[in-house]
Amino acid sequence: MLHITPVRSRAARAFVAMWHRHLQPPQGQIFALGVADHDSVLRGVAIVGRPVARHLDNGHTLEVTRVATDGTRNACSMLYAATWRATSALGYTRLVTYTQADETGASLRAAGWRVIGQRTPHAGWDRPSRPRQTLGSEHIPRMLWEAP
Repeated sequence: MLHITPVRSRAARAFVAMWHRHLQPPQGQIFALGVADHDSVLRGVAIVGRPVARHLDNGHTLEVTRVATDGTRNACSMLYAATWRATSALGYTRLVTYTQADETGASLRAAGWRVIGQRTPHAGWDRPSRPRQTLGSEHIPRMLWEAP
């Protein structure tokens, strides 16, 4: 049996660094949740923060910026469902996230989320006036999802 558990920022970031398939931990967060097994072993985390896209950052919207699991069955869908419950309990009215276009989104669909848009690939965050490291997610189309 899996259950939702609170996770501190440092532990969530360490879990993402170890288990996420293609991204490093995000810089900031509003809150993090975990999913643990019956022995209280952490099996996955979700980090929720302000939306990366400025036009979505309206004070009423949050974004699931990372979800990472060790592969435990149903952990992702439990985390996505729990992030929406927590987000709405905090008074926010919208929760979004992104997947790469080649990912199925099965966990999101299982949690009741729906695709609301497609995003074309971007060249990255590096600008002459603001140098940035490449993240490995540049030039990849994405799907925008919204919680129920």
